[in-house]
Amino acid sequence: MASPIEVALAAIPLLLAGVLLVGFLWPATRAMPLAWVAAVLVGFFVWGMPADWIAAASIVGVMTAIQILWIVFGALLLLYTLMQAGAFDRINEGFAKISDDRRVQVILLGFFLATFIEGAAGFGTPAAVVAPLLLALGFPALAAVIAALIGHVIAVTYGAVGTPIIIGIENPLATTESTNTAITDAGFTVQAYSVEVAVWAATYHALVGFVMPLFAVGMVVYFFGDQDERSLQPAWDVAPLALFSGIAFVVPYWLSAQISAEFPALMGAMVGGAIVVGALKAGYFVPDEEWDFPDREEWPAHWVGTIEPGQASAPGVGSSDGDAVATDGGVPAANVGTANMSLLRAWTPYILLVVLLVVTRVWGQLAAFLQGEPATLFGATVEIPSITMGVPVIGGTLDVHLLLFFTQWSEIAGTGLGGGIDWAYVPGFWLVLCALIAIPLYGMDGDQVTAAWAEAGEKLVAPFIALVFVIAMVQVMLQSGAHAEEVESMIFVLAQTTANAVGPAYPFVAALIGALGAAMAGSNTVSNITFGGFQFEAASQLELPTQLIVGAQAVGGAIGNLVAIHNVVAALATVGLVGQEGRVMRLNLIPLVYYAVGVGIVATVFSYVFFPGLF
Repeated sequence: MASPIEVALAAIPLLLAGVLLVGFLWPATRAMPLAWVAAVLVGFFVWGMPADWIAAASIVGVMTAIQILWIVFGALLLLYTLMQAGAFDRINEGFAKISDDRRVQVILLGFFLATFIEGAAGFGTPAAVVAPLLLALGFPALAAVIAALIGHVIAVTYGAVGTPIIIGIENPLATTESTNTAITDAGFTVQAYSVEVAVWAATYHALVGFVMPLFAVGMVVYFFGDQDERSLQPAWDVAPLALFSGIAFVVPYWLSAQISAEFPALMGAMVGGAIVVGALKAGYFVPDEEWDFPDREEWPAHWVGTIEPGQASAPGVGSSDGDAVATDGGVPAANVGTANMSLLRAWTPYILLVVLLVVTRVWGQLAAFLQGEPATLFGATVEIPSITMGVPVIGGTLDVHLLLFFTQWSEIAGTGLGGGIDWAYVPGFWLVLCALIAIPLYGMDGDQVTAAWAEAGEKLVAPFIALVFVIAMVQVMLQSGAHAEEVESMIFVLAQTTANAVGPAYPFVAALIGALGAAMAGSNTVSNITFGGFQFEAASQLELPTQLIVGAQAVGGAIGNLVAIHNVVAALATVGLVGQEGRVMRLNLIPLVYYAVGVGIVATVFSYVFFPGLF
């Protein structure tokens, strides 16, 4: 059991990051290096981490940051390519045919499209794809990020075709002897138990999260509407549409969770989205009056970054001041030939992206191959060629395995820690591929292609600094107990202290513990890996239903993504607004508190009133 002083010291990096980011609105590029230094000092002087372990943990963080930046670069490249080609003009027209109302666009893109992409890809892709789309439709950059982050949260528990459940819950429980034995003694297989967890997580989400379309609309209209007369009335005016959308999503979402953790988000988005679009086209739930943002000149400076909302091409192309290029009859001068572009052609790169992401997740052998494992494809066993490169370190040489699609660094500094970069499996590769396919698809010239790549590259500098230190800090905290036996990490100590302090009220805070892990690690999967076993053991010790508590953990890991620092940085990077991390986190605390309290109440009632006899 950690002493109060150790608990207080373990919290210093998190508190410092929170105070600087949210309290003082420092950009992550300034705040997170200091938070990393704090984690290093606590790890070295209090947790006794050797310097090589601190270095190895930080290197793992850097490799994770590179993988995330690969996704961000792909998202930016695809965005700028379509801007240069004029395809976004046509996409704008397509949405206008359904509705020019910004509230409807939040529901269709910020909720349904974002949840679909989360179900297909995960890895922070929804905000990286949807926020730029909303920006191109004319949303303020800050509003686009807020809408995309809030809209996709209900799907995060099942992101990347169920990865947070399968990898984050099932695998750790199966490989830990105590939990595996307890589950099998109760008459379950670990796989069947994980399905039960997925069902209860979907139940929490359905009961609490069906209002998220209305929540996202409310956040946008209140904080980005008339600044002199802030009102939620525009949100209440579309409440029937928003609530109908939420219900249309959660019904197929919950039903599909009964079978597998892989497709709830996909089924909810596809079935629910089709129902809502059909209803709108039939004239149901269409707002009586269209709502829009205030005039552009009235927007506060922090709403917009380096990319002008609604512009037809990437900034800086065709003008020296960063404005959009001149137009000829509403078509960018460089892209007059796109005036008759079909809507299908304009959307093709994003449609292709979704198809590729689904195929590479659903086809297990292909997924394994793309992650560097031997696989059987079309009846033949194939393996990606590997090159081994020796990296000099103190005391010897380490082998870094370089594969065509995957890079793995094992035994960093002789510690046993390792990291990898899935170059082809994560969405970055497929985003870049779709951007390349878009070049001949739209008949783009060399200047347009060069401009798109240059803009994407320039936007990576600030997020690179922020992400490297964010994830390095997280890894130091997560690995602070790995260097010695019977030493728990800083993160585990903080969670354990919370559980011991609340006692019988534990069901109410179980989701908050999961949210803490996801907020710092930026991943529901990592949060589940870190705290899933702990939540199981805590529930067992307190004689609470383990399925309900671990299900609450899976939901908490999802809602923590609302304020996960490097997720926010990545989303802001795609709309040219790096530096506003604290402002986004401050606003997103509102839906996070709602979700955490709502799930806490439901989990408590379920645990003590309705389902106390569950295992």
